[in-house]
Amino acid sequence: MSALPCRPEDFDYALPPERIAQTAVEPRDSARLLVVHRQSGALEHRIFRDLPDYLTSNDALVLNQTRVIPARLRARKVRSGGAVEILLAQKLTDEQWLALLGGKRLTVGTRLRVEGAPDLEAEVCEVREGAQRVIRFSAPVEPHLQQIGELPLPPYIHQKLSDPERYQTVYSRVEGSAAAPTAGLHFTPELLLRIREMGVALVYCTLHVGLGTFLPLREDQIATRRLHAEYAELSPEAARQLNEVKLRGGRIFAVGTTTVRTLETAALYALGVTPERLTQAGYEDAEQCAWRPLSAFSAQTELFIMPGFKFRAVDAMITNFHLPKSSLLMLVSAFAERELILRAYQVAIQEQYRFYSLGDAMLIV
Repeated sequence: MSALPCRPEDFDYALPPERIAQTAVEPRDSARLLVVHRQSGALEHRIFRDLPDYLTSNDALVLNQTRVIPARLRARKVRSGGAVEILLAQKLTDEQWLALLGGKRLTVGTRLRVEGAPDLEAEVCEVREGAQRVIRFSAPVEPHLQQIGELPLPPYIHQKLSDPERYQTVYSRVEGSAAAPTAGLHFTPELLLRIREMGVALVYCTLHVGLGTFLPLREDQIATRRLHAEYAELSPEAARQLNEVKLRGGRIFAVGTTTVRTLETAALYALGVTPERLTQAGYEDAEQCAWRPLSAFSAQTELFIMPGFKFRAVDAMITNFHLPKSSLLMLVSAFAERELILRAYQVAIQEQYRFYSLGDAMLIV
């Protein structure tokens, strides 16, 4: 195999376990905010509610409105009674889902009885890589999820949330994610109202976080620059709003890596790139790499952003602190220099910032 364009080891760092946030701070916007200035390399220590200090009336704040579904189900094997955990990842049909299954000997034909719904069963109908399975329910499962499902918290969070809504953004609207777009967890309705009253455009997109967020990064994904496919959407109205912002000299602030991937996918579609060439084209010097009107779209995206990617849509990014060797840390290191991001992470550790999904935030400008 030829040399990888990036090595996961180049995005590694040591994190003391006590820096992994187990609970979220209250109120939401009291989280700390590390501001990273790309041009000067300067770092500032602020509070998230200070975010309006970095926005102007010409700018747009783009938020991912996806909502986490209670996708973790408990089940038992019909024949043996063995316990099985089902993590729904992607809806294929009304009855069929791609899922991660936790349990032993889950082969094709294995039947499962879902706990909490006496008449609901599932059957394994396809075995995929690792713990991935395609399962078929005896009836649509979605009407049961609010009663029998649990929010699929990341494995590094060991405390149960007292309020499940704390793992949803206050603007979540469209159900479909297996995990929260966590950069958005810091916003309160009051903060969003302050930002809107400044004249900042609040624009919404959708990207449903999928199965890959629970799986380790593979070498073939890095080599081909293709991540797991996730459904993303930028509406014609949202594209129009953002294009107007850029035409009047404003900046696009993307809230979270999911929003970044959605907007950069829209920018590549605006260049006339076909879905098959989408990811590769992101690394090519296009005839006009600078901004051009974004294209509305609704499709699966496999866009993998790592150092070398040519950003065409996003001017500033709000994000959380990510796991070592992850695709998310690679994306952030593509937006700013890898050395600057790793230095910022070391400062954050020294200053006792809280890391990962329920932790503090970073603004990169």
